[in-house]
Amino acid sequence: MTTVEATKPARLAPLDALRGLIMLVMALDHANAFIAHQHPAPEMWTGPMPVYPNALAFLTRFVTHLAAPGFFFLMGAGIMLFADSRRKLGWTRGAIVRHLVARGLLLILIQFLVENPAWGFRDITYAGVLYGLGATMIVGSLLLWLDTGWIVGISLAAILATHALIPGIIRPYASVSPLLRLLLVPGQTRDILVYYPTIPWLGLMGWGLVLGRWLLKDRDRAYRRAFIIGLVFLALFAGVRAARGWGNMLLAPGADWMAFLNVVKYPPSLPFIFLTLGVDLLLLTAFARVEVGLQRWNPLLVFGSSPLFFYIAHLYLYKVIGETFYPQGAELLSMYPVWLAGLALLYPLCWLFGRFKQHQPLNSLWRFF
Repeated sequence: MTTVEATKPARLAPLDALRGLIMLVMALDHANAFIAHQHPAPEMWTGPMPVYPNALAFLTRFVTHLAAPGFFFLMGAGIMLFADSRRKLGWTRGAIVRHLVARGLLLILIQFLVENPAWGFRDITYAGVLYGLGATMIVGSLLLWLDTGWIVGISLAAILATHALIPGIIRPYASVSPLLRLLLVPGQTRDILVYYPTIPWLGLMGWGLVLGRWLLKDRDRAYRRAFIIGLVFLALFAGVRAARGWGNMLLAPGADWMAFLNVVKYPPSLPFIFLTLGVDLLLLTAFARVEVGLQRWNPLLVFGSSPLFFYIAHLYLYKVIGETFYPQGAELLSMYPVWLAGLALLYPLCWLFGRFKQHQPLNSLWRFF
Protein backbone atom coordinates (compact mmCIF):
# COMPACT_ATOMS: atom_id res chain seq x y z
CA MET A 1 0.00 0.00 0.00
CA THR A 2 1.35 3.43 -0.96
CA THR A 3 1.63 6.34 1.45
CA VAL A 4 -1.17 8.16 -0.37
CA GLU A 5 -3.48 5.15 -0.06
CA ALA A 6 -2.61 4.68 3.60
CA THR A 7 -3.47 8.24 4.54
CA LYS A 8 -6.41 8.72 2.16
CA PRO A 9 -9.63 9.26 4.15
CA ALA A 10 -12.29 6.62 3.52
CA ARG A 11 -15.21 7.80 1.36
CA LEU A 12 -18.79 7.29 2.49
CA ALA A 13 -20.41 5.11 -0.15
CA PRO A 14 -24.01 6.35 0.46
CA LEU A 15 -22.96 9.95 -0.28
CA ASP A 16 -21.08 8.91 -3.42
CA ALA A 17 -24.01 6.74 -4.55
CA LEU A 18 -26.49 9.58 -4.16
CA ARG A 19 -24.13 11.96 -5.95
CA GLY A 20 -23.74 9.43 -8.75
CA LEU A 21 -27.50 9.01 -9.10
CA ILE A 22 -28.25 12.72 -9.31
CA MET A 23 -25.45 13.07 -11.85
CA LEU A 24 -27.21 10.52 -14.03
CA VAL A 25 -30.47 12.48 -14.00
CA MET A 26 -28.52 15.70 -14.56
CA ALA A 27 -27.00 14.10 -17.64
CA LEU A 28 -30.53 13.23 -18.80
CA ASP A 29 -31.48 16.91 -18.60
CA HIS A 30 -28.45 17.95 -20.63
CA ALA A 31 -28.91 15.15 -23.17
CA ASN A 32 -32.44 16.45 -23.61
CA ALA A 33 -31.00 19.88 -24.40
CA PHE A 34 -28.17 18.83 -26.71
CA ILE A 35 -29.79 15.87 -28.48
CA ALA A 36 -33.56 16.27 -28.37
CA HIS A 37 -33.46 20.09 -28.39
CA GLN A 38 -36.53 19.91 -26.15
CA HIS A 39 -35.20 21.46 -22.97
CA PRO A 40 -37.99 23.57 -21.43
CA ALA A 41 -37.70 27.20 -20.42
CA PRO A 42 -36.25 27.59 -16.92
CA GLU A 43 -38.66 27.61 -13.98
CA MET A 44 -37.81 31.23 -13.24
CA TRP A 45 -39.51 33.30 -10.56
CA THR A 46 -40.29 35.93 -13.17
CA GLY A 47 -42.30 33.39 -15.19
CA PRO A 48 -43.91 32.13 -17.21
CA MET A 49 -43.71 28.58 -15.93
CA PRO A 50 -43.05 25.95 -18.62
CA VAL A 51 -45.99 24.03 -20.05
CA TYR A 52 -45.42 20.40 -21.10
CA PRO A 53 -47.16 18.59 -23.96
CA ASN A 54 -47.35 15.25 -22.13
CA ALA A 55 -46.35 13.40 -18.98
CA LEU A 56 -43.11 12.02 -20.43
CA ALA A 57 -41.84 15.48 -21.32
CA PHE A 58 -42.69 16.70 -17.83
CA LEU A 59 -41.16 13.74 -16.01
CA THR A 60 -38.00 13.98 -18.11
CA ARG A 61 -37.49 17.43 -16.66
CA PHE A 62 -38.98 16.79 -13.22
CA VAL A 63 -36.63 13.99 -12.13
CA THR A 64 -33.65 16.18 -12.96
CA HIS A 65 -34.66 18.67 -10.26
CA LEU A 66 -33.08 16.33 -7.72
CA ALA A 67 -29.63 17.22 -9.05
CA ALA A 68 -28.91 20.84 -8.08
CA PRO A 69 -30.17 20.69 -4.46
CA GLY A 70 -28.36 17.38 -4.03
CA PHE A 71 -25.09 18.86 -5.31
CA PHE A 72 -25.18 21.78 -2.89
CA PHE A 73 -26.29 19.63 0.04
CA LEU A 74 -23.69 16.92 -0.60
CA MET A 75 -20.98 19.53 -1.11
CA GLY A 76 -21.73 20.90 2.34
CA ALA A 77 -21.48 17.45 3.88
CA GLY A 78 -18.35 16.75 1.87
CA ILE A 79 -16.40 19.81 2.95
CA MET A 80 -17.27 19.13 6.61
CA LEU A 81 -15.94 15.58 6.27
CA PHE A 82 -12.94 16.91 4.32
CA ALA A 83 -12.05 19.40 7.05
CA ASP A 84 -12.24 16.71 9.73
CA SER A 85 -10.04 14.31 7.76
CA ARG A 86 -7.41 16.99 7.10
CA ARG A 87 -7.35 18.06 10.74
CA LYS A 88 -6.52 14.47 11.66
CA LEU A 89 -3.65 14.60 9.18
CA GLY A 90 -2.24 17.71 10.83
CA TRP A 91 -3.58 20.44 8.54
CA THR A 92 -4.14 23.78 10.24
CA ARG A 93 -7.42 25.64 10.04
CA GLY A 94 -5.82 28.18 7.73
CA ALA A 95 -4.58 25.45 5.38
CA ILE A 96 -8.04 23.92 5.18
CA VAL A 97 -9.69 27.28 4.45
CA ARG A 98 -7.11 28.16 1.80
CA HIS A 99 -7.62 24.78 0.13
CA LEU A 100 -11.41 25.16 0.02
CA VAL A 101 -11.21 28.78 -1.17
CA ALA A 102 -8.84 27.72 -3.95
CA ARG A 103 -11.19 24.89 -4.85
CA GLY A 104 -14.16 27.27 -4.96
CA LEU A 105 -12.28 29.75 -7.15
CA LEU A 106 -11.29 26.92 -9.48
CA LEU A 107 -14.94 25.91 -9.88
CA ILE A 108 -15.85 29.49 -10.77
CA LEU A 109 -12.97 29.68 -13.26
CA ILE A 110 -14.02 26.40 -14.88
CA GLN A 111 -17.56 27.75 -15.15
CA PHE A 112 -16.46 30.72 -17.24
CA LEU A 113 -13.60 29.18 -19.22
CA VAL A 114 -14.65 25.55 -19.73
CA GLU A 115 -18.39 25.07 -19.18
CA ASN A 116 -19.74 28.20 -20.86
CA PRO A 117 -18.23 27.36 -24.28
CA ALA A 118 -20.05 24.02 -24.15
CA TRP A 119 -23.36 25.89 -23.99
CA GLY A 120 -22.30 28.19 -26.81
CA PHE A 121 -22.20 31.37 -24.74
CA ARG A 122 -20.05 33.99 -26.43
CA ASP A 123 -21.53 37.42 -25.73
CA ILE A 124 -23.05 36.46 -22.36
CA THR A 125 -21.29 35.72 -19.08
CA TYR A 126 -23.24 32.79 -17.64
CA ALA A 127 -23.07 32.03 -13.90
CA GLY A 128 -24.35 28.47 -13.70
CA VAL A 129 -24.15 25.68 -11.16
CA LEU A 130 -20.34 25.60 -10.99
CA TYR A 131 -20.33 29.29 -10.13
CA GLY A 132 -22.95 28.67 -7.43
CA LEU A 133 -21.07 25.70 -5.99
CA GLY A 134 -17.77 27.57 -6.02
CA ALA A 135 -19.18 30.67 -4.32
CA THR A 136 -21.01 28.72 -1.62
CA MET A 137 -17.93 26.56 -1.03
CA ILE A 138 -15.93 29.70 -0.30
CA VAL A 139 -18.57 30.86 2.19
CA GLY A 140 -18.85 27.34 3.61
CA SER A 141 -15.13 27.28 4.38
CA LEU A 142 -15.79 30.09 6.85
CA LEU A 143 -18.90 28.48 8.37
CA LEU A 144 -17.18 25.17 9.13
CA TRP A 145 -15.96 26.36 12.49
CA LEU A 146 -19.29 27.65 13.81
CA ASP A 147 -21.56 25.83 16.23
CA THR A 148 -24.27 23.75 14.59
CA GLY A 149 -26.98 26.12 15.78
CA TRP A 150 -25.31 29.04 14.04
CA ILE A 151 -25.00 27.09 10.80
CA VAL A 152 -28.69 26.15 10.93
CA GLY A 153 -29.64 29.75 11.65
CA ILE A 154 -27.57 31.17 8.80
CA SER A 155 -28.96 28.56 6.40
CA LEU A 156 -32.55 29.34 7.36
CA ALA A 157 -31.86 33.07 7.15
CA ALA A 158 -30.49 32.69 3.61
CA ILE A 159 -33.59 30.80 2.48
CA LEU A 160 -36.06 33.11 4.22
CA ALA A 161 -34.25 36.23 3.00
CA THR A 162 -34.52 34.91 -0.54
CA HIS A 163 -38.27 34.51 -0.21
CA ALA A 164 -38.73 37.83 1.59
CA LEU A 165 -36.85 39.79 -1.06
CA ILE A 166 -37.80 37.78 -4.18
CA PRO A 167 -40.42 38.72 -5.19
CA GLY A 168 -41.49 40.40 -1.96
CA ILE A 169 -39.58 43.61 -2.64
CA ILE A 170 -37.92 43.23 -6.04
CA ARG A 171 -40.26 43.37 -9.02
CA PRO A 172 -39.90 40.63 -11.67
CA TYR A 173 -38.50 42.93 -14.36
CA ALA A 174 -36.86 45.57 -12.20
CA SER A 175 -33.37 46.82 -12.99
CA VAL A 176 -30.95 44.72 -10.94
CA SER A 177 -27.21 45.33 -10.64
CA PRO A 178 -24.80 42.58 -11.77
CA LEU A 179 -23.52 42.19 -8.21
CA LEU A 180 -27.03 41.65 -6.86
CA ARG A 181 -27.58 39.08 -9.62
CA LEU A 182 -24.50 37.13 -8.51
CA LEU A 183 -25.47 37.30 -4.85
CA LEU A 184 -29.26 37.01 -4.76
CA VAL A 185 -31.48 37.52 -7.79
CA PRO A 186 -31.40 35.04 -10.69
CA GLY A 187 -31.96 36.48 -14.14
CA GLN A 188 -30.16 38.60 -16.71
CA THR A 189 -28.69 42.09 -16.49
CA ARG A 190 -27.15 43.23 -19.77
CA ASP A 191 -24.60 40.54 -20.67
CA ILE A 192 -24.63 38.71 -17.31
CA LEU A 193 -26.98 35.72 -16.91
CA VAL A 194 -27.18 34.17 -13.44
CA TYR A 195 -29.09 30.99 -12.58
CA TYR A 196 -27.36 30.11 -9.31
CA PRO A 197 -26.75 33.20 -7.15
CA THR A 198 -24.95 32.58 -3.88
CA ILE A 199 -27.47 33.38 -1.13
CA PRO A 200 -30.47 31.31 -2.32
CA TRP A 201 -28.35 28.15 -2.54
CA LEU A 202 -26.30 28.83 0.59
CA GLY A 203 -28.99 27.38 2.83
CA LEU A 204 -28.89 23.98 1.13
CA MET A 205 -25.11 23.86 1.42
CA GLY A 206 -25.41 24.83 5.09
CA TRP A 207 -27.78 21.97 5.83
CA GLY A 208 -25.20 19.71 4.24
CA LEU A 209 -22.62 21.01 6.69
CA VAL A 210 -24.93 19.96 9.51
CA LEU A 211 -25.36 16.48 8.05
CA GLY A 212 -21.58 16.17 7.74
CA ARG A 213 -21.16 17.04 11.42
CA TRP A 214 -23.83 14.50 12.38
CA LEU A 215 -22.06 11.84 10.32
CA LEU A 216 -18.83 12.51 12.19
CA LYS A 217 -20.53 12.06 15.56
CA ASP A 218 -22.78 9.04 14.91
CA ARG A 219 -23.27 7.77 11.38
CA ASP A 220 -26.31 5.57 12.05
CA ARG A 221 -28.07 8.30 13.98
CA ALA A 222 -27.28 10.80 11.23
CA TYR A 223 -28.96 8.60 8.62
CA ARG A 224 -32.00 8.11 10.88
CA ARG A 225 -32.29 11.87 11.27
CA ALA A 226 -31.96 12.31 7.52
CA PHE A 227 -34.83 9.86 6.97
CA ILE A 228 -37.13 11.67 9.41
CA ILE A 229 -36.25 15.10 7.99
CA GLY A 230 -36.86 13.79 4.47
CA LEU A 231 -40.38 12.70 5.43
CA VAL A 232 -41.03 16.03 7.17
CA PHE A 233 -39.85 17.93 4.09
CA LEU A 234 -42.20 15.99 1.82
CA ALA A 235 -45.10 16.74 4.17
CA LEU A 236 -44.13 20.43 4.19
CA PHE A 237 -43.99 20.39 0.40
CA ALA A 238 -47.57 19.11 0.22
CA GLY A 239 -48.72 21.72 2.73
CA VAL A 240 -47.00 24.73 1.16
CA ARG A 241 -48.03 23.67 -2.33
CA ALA A 242 -51.65 23.05 -1.39
CA ALA A 243 -51.86 26.42 0.38
CA ARG A 244 -50.76 28.10 -2.90
CA GLY A 245 -49.49 31.11 -0.95
CA TRP A 246 -46.20 32.48 0.34
CA GLY A 247 -43.16 30.43 -0.56
CA ASN A 248 -44.42 29.23 -3.95
CA MET A 249 -43.18 32.40 -5.71
CA LEU A 250 -45.18 31.51 -8.83
CA LEU A 251 -47.87 28.96 -9.63
CA ALA A 252 -47.91 26.93 -12.81
CA PRO A 253 -51.08 27.13 -14.92
CA GLY A 254 -53.56 24.29 -14.61
CA ALA A 255 -54.85 22.16 -11.77
CA ASP A 256 -53.56 18.69 -12.59
CA TRP A 257 -50.73 16.73 -10.95
CA MET A 258 -48.12 18.19 -13.31
CA ALA A 259 -49.07 21.74 -12.31
CA PHE A 260 -48.88 20.70 -8.64
CA LEU A 261 -45.33 19.38 -9.07
CA ASN A 262 -44.18 22.14 -11.44
CA VAL A 263 -42.37 24.45 -9.02
CA VAL A 264 -40.01 27.43 -9.22
CA LYS A 265 -36.34 26.42 -9.29
CA TYR A 266 -34.63 29.80 -9.89
CA PRO A 267 -34.31 30.75 -7.08
CA PRO A 268 -35.19 27.54 -5.22
CA SER A 269 -38.71 28.06 -3.86
CA LEU A 270 -39.84 26.47 -0.61
CA PRO A 271 -41.82 23.69 -2.32
CA PHE A 272 -38.86 23.04 -4.62
CA ILE A 273 -36.50 22.73 -1.64
CA PHE A 274 -38.88 20.57 0.40
CA LEU A 275 -39.70 18.23 -2.47
CA THR A 276 -36.25 17.73 -3.96
CA LEU A 277 -34.24 17.68 -0.75
CA GLY A 278 -36.87 15.46 0.87
CA VAL A 279 -36.48 12.89 -1.89
CA ASP A 280 -32.69 13.22 -1.84
CA LEU A 281 -32.61 12.54 1.90
CA LEU A 282 -34.78 9.45 1.54
CA LEU A 283 -32.55 8.18 -1.26
CA LEU A 284 -29.49 8.80 0.90
CA THR A 285 -30.92 6.71 3.72
CA ALA A 286 -31.89 3.98 1.27
CA PHE A 287 -28.27 3.82 0.06
CA ALA A 288 -27.11 3.76 3.68
CA ARG A 289 -29.20 0.65 4.32
CA VAL A 290 -27.50 -1.21 1.46
CA GLU A 291 -24.06 0.32 2.00
CA VAL A 292 -22.39 -3.09 2.39
CA GLY A 293 -23.64 -4.10 -1.05
CA LEU A 294 -22.30 -1.00 -2.80
CA GLN A 295 -19.21 -2.26 -4.61
CA ARG A 296 -16.41 -0.16 -6.05
CA TRP A 297 -17.34 -0.99 -9.61
CA ASN A 298 -20.91 0.27 -9.10
CA PRO A 299 -21.52 3.01 -11.72
CA LEU A 300 -23.08 5.25 -9.09
CA LEU A 301 -19.91 5.13 -7.00
CA VAL A 302 -17.66 5.52 -10.03
CA PHE A 303 -19.53 8.61 -11.26
CA GLY A 304 -20.11 9.96 -7.77
CA SER A 305 -16.44 9.91 -6.79
CA SER A 306 -15.33 11.92 -9.86
CA PRO A 307 -18.08 14.53 -10.12
CA LEU A 308 -16.26 17.44 -11.76
CA PHE A 309 -14.57 15.20 -14.34
CA PHE A 310 -17.95 13.64 -15.17
CA TYR A 311 -19.61 17.04 -15.35
CA ILE A 312 -17.24 18.54 -17.90
CA ALA A 313 -16.87 15.31 -19.90
CA HIS A 314 -20.61 14.68 -20.20
CA LEU A 315 -21.33 18.21 -21.41
CA TYR A 316 -18.90 17.99 -24.30
CA LEU A 317 -19.79 14.37 -25.09
CA TYR A 318 -23.52 15.11 -25.52
CA LYS A 319 -22.72 18.37 -27.30
CA VAL A 320 -20.58 16.53 -29.89
CA ILE A 321 -23.16 13.75 -30.29
CA GLY A 322 -25.96 16.25 -30.75
CA GLU A 323 -24.14 18.44 -33.25
CA THR A 324 -22.83 15.45 -35.22
CA PHE A 325 -25.82 13.11 -35.36
CA TYR A 326 -28.86 15.17 -34.34
CA PRO A 327 -28.39 18.72 -35.64
CA GLN A 328 -32.18 19.05 -36.07
CA GLY A 329 -32.97 17.37 -32.77
CA ALA A 330 -34.24 13.89 -31.96
CA GLU A 331 -37.59 12.63 -30.73
CA LEU A 332 -37.77 12.48 -26.95
CA LEU A 333 -37.99 8.68 -26.85
CA SER A 334 -35.03 8.43 -29.22
CA MET A 335 -32.97 10.60 -26.87
CA TYR A 336 -33.12 8.09 -24.00
CA PRO A 337 -30.94 5.34 -25.55
CA VAL A 338 -28.43 7.99 -26.63
CA TRP A 339 -28.32 9.25 -23.04
CA LEU A 340 -27.64 5.71 -21.82
CA ALA A 341 -25.00 5.15 -24.50
CA GLY A 342 -23.26 8.32 -23.36
CA LEU A 343 -23.20 7.04 -19.78
CA ALA A 344 -21.70 3.76 -21.00
CA LEU A 345 -18.92 5.71 -22.70
CA LEU A 346 -18.33 7.86 -19.63
CA TYR A 347 -18.11 4.92 -17.20
CA PRO A 348 -14.62 3.63 -18.14
CA LEU A 349 -13.28 7.18 -18.44
CA CYS A 350 -14.50 8.05 -14.93
CA TRP A 351 -13.20 4.73 -13.56
CA LEU A 352 -9.75 5.35 -15.00
CA PHE A 353 -9.72 8.95 -13.78
CA GLY A 354 -10.83 7.81 -10.33
CA ARG A 355 -7.95 5.35 -10.15
CA PHE A 356 -5.55 8.06 -11.25
CA LYS A 357 -6.90 10.53 -8.70
CA GLN A 358 -6.56 8.04 -5.83
CA HIS A 359 -2.80 7.91 -6.32
CA GLN A 360 -2.28 11.68 -6.27
CA PRO A 361 -1.02 13.55 -3.17
CA LEU A 362 -3.68 14.92 -0.86
CA ASN A 363 -2.91 18.51 -1.88
CA SER A 364 -2.88 17.78 -5.61
CA LEU A 365 -5.07 19.87 -7.90
CA TRP A 366 -6.22 16.63 -9.55
CA ARG A 367 -8.16 15.80 -6.39
CA PHE A 368 -10.35 18.84 -7.04
CA PHE A 369 -11.96 16.84 -9.85
